[in-house]
Amino acid sequence: MLGRQEQLGFEGEPARRGRRWLWIGLGAFALVVIAAFLMMSRSGSEQVPAAKGGKAQGQLQTVTVAAPGRQTISTIVTGTGSLAAKREMPVGVAGEGGIVTRVLVDAGSWVQRGQVLATVDRSVQVQTAESLAAQIRVAEAEAKLAQANLERAQKLVSNGFISRADIDQRTATRDQALARVRVAKAQLAETQARNHRLDIRAPEAGLVLARQIEPGQIVSSASGALFRMAMGGQFELRTQLAEADIQKLRVGAPAEVTPVGTQLRFEGKVWQVSPVIDPSTRQGIARVELPYNPALRPGGFASATIVAGSVTAVVLPQSAVQSDGQGNFVYILNEKNEAVRRSVTTGDVTDQGVRVTSGLNGSERVVMTAGAFLNPGQKVIPQLEKK
Repeated sequence: MLGRQEQLGFEGEPARRGRRWLWIGLGAFALVVIAAFLMMSRSGSEQVPAAKGGKAQGQLQTVTVAAPGRQTISTIVTGTGSLAAKREMPVGVAGEGGIVTRVLVDAGSWVQRGQVLATVDRSVQVQTAESLAAQIRVAEAEAKLAQANLERAQKLVSNGFISRADIDQRTATRDQALARVRVAKAQLAETQARNHRLDIRAPEAGLVLARQIEPGQIVSSASGALFRMAMGGQFELRTQLAEADIQKLRVGAPAEVTPVGTQLRFEGKVWQVSPVIDPSTRQGIARVELPYNPALRPGGFASATIVAGSVTAVVLPQSAVQSDGQGNFVYILNEKNEAVRRSVTTGDVTDQGVRVTSGLNGSERVVMTAGAFLNPGQKVIPQLEKK
């Protein structure tokens, strides 16, 4: 019996050892599972805020911003009109007229002041001038004789052969002869001046625009303009502008003129702004002077671009400027990238953009696009505008 118990004791020891290792293994497994669970819980707790932050970052709106700075903007006025001579001079007959013998210039000729444009027959006038010249010579001879008689008489008056009365008479005769000389010379000068006026002459230097006279034609002071000239060869564009545009212009404003049908551009400047406005059309005339060029033809049509002035201001694209019942405004970003509403005053709208006259100094980060979808205080992701 005892031997059986010893045998059972010997056999039970391995069984107990096996169960002990089983429990140790189960405990170790449990520790591993608990540790893994704790690690997963910690990892999950760290990833949840990150995921929430990523989701919040993904909800922020991206907007394009830029610091616009300040730039010089020109105020441009455009108009159309007709080309003409700046100072057009009609030239006609200044004298009594007659038959045209020669025409010395044609349209397109440059002439100097006093240059003969056409001559008129003066055969009769020449004979008259020669007759008056002969009368001068007769009068001078009579005056010379009267002077000699007076000098001889003055030598004899001291001896008592000639009385003082005779001296006075001869002195008067001499004076009358000299007066007749002066009259004859004046008549000749008048005739020569009349003959000089028979020629049709240029009143000023310039360009002949039109010729309406031919040899053999009979002309007089009633014939009207026989030539038309542009004084100094200067042209101008007379452009009709709206009343609001006329108010912007000043004398001396630079302009660029393009005749219709050409790609040529001519530099000029405004030399006169109409002092009155047509009450029916509400327009005025601005006159732009231009130097001579063969491509400029009076009567032609042309367009003008006039620089009425310039101003330094902030310029924004139209997409950046919003408007509501409170007026015009833009959104700018503060240091926290939050949208801040800024009221602005706008000026002219040009191809360059909208001119902002007040409210911005140009250094702000202005929202250029997507401003209509923002609210004050909303945080955004700024993206710099590409130049």
